[in-house]
Amino acid sequence: MNIKTILASLRAPFFTAVIVPVILGSVIAWHHGVDFQWGLFFMALIGALALHAGANTINDYFDHHNRNDELNVEFIRPFTGGSRLIQAGALTPKGMLTISIVAYIIGISLGLYLTYLRGFTIFWIGLIGVACGVLYVAPGINLVGRGVGELAIALAFGLCSVNGAYFVQTQTLNLEVIIASLPIALMITLVLYVNEFPDHDADKAVGKTHWVVRLGRKRAAIGYFVLMVMNYLTILILALVFDKMWVLLGFLTIPIALKAIRNTLINYDNVPALLPSCAGTIITHLLTGLLLTTGYVLQTVL
Repeated sequence: MNIKTILASLRAPFFTAVIVPVILGSVIAWHHGVDFQWGLFFMALIGALALHAGANTINDYFDHHNRNDELNVEFIRPFTGGSRLIQAGALTPKGMLTISIVAYIIGISLGLYLTYLRGFTIFWIGLIGVACGVLYVAPGINLVGRGVGELAIALAFGLCSVNGAYFVQTQTLNLEVIIASLPIALMITLVLYVNEFPDHDADKAVGKTHWVVRLGRKRAAIGYFVLMVMNYLTILILALVFDKMWVLLGFLTIPIALKAIRNTLINYDNVPALLPSCAGTIITHLLTGLLLTTGYVLQTVL
């Protein structure tokens, strides 16, 4: 097991899923007038990254044991089908599990230290995040097989990440921040959701009955469109209800979203042709989060 293999197992290119919400929550705290604490910010960010790495690797471990990755022959690299390191023989299942345990130890340790520094709310937020990551496909629980996998991801990488970062800085929770976390929650759900189209057959075979399996690819494509519309509606609500008009910068991602929607509606059953949808959804998540963050910065300084 070498460093290159370990880094590949973490799937670091997808760490934007936690980097974006932690930055957004922290910037909103600064917008609300707190004395920004960089040390706390970096502890929260590193902790979130470690927990994400733990979730990625534990799910690769479980997907090996339930034969999901073995059965998945329609995956789109690098977006779906896991890291494939166990299947390629680059890592043993035990090695993957060891990496996950180490990552979780780092993330949980930082979370407990932040709990000591900032309050017990961090413990509960972290506990929800860890539970969602571990239990997503864990045998016996299998949140994704119970139809709540998408909700678990929305909670962990949307509401918990944004509001946790905000609480680390302010030691309070805030309705505005909860609303601001909804576009992030919806977009990361969409990242997961569109990646479920290529994995449909393999997931169905092992009992990962997520909503793309439950609806079927054709109806699920309409669901993709609906969730994307909800994303922009939450941005509009945030702007109008809390008088934060600069967050409407998030609407600049609509052209990218429209291309992904169109491609998904047309090619829902053509796995290779879904590559632009997978890539476009990730880009929309990243840019929407960064534009919301930019909106809050401009709302503060102008």
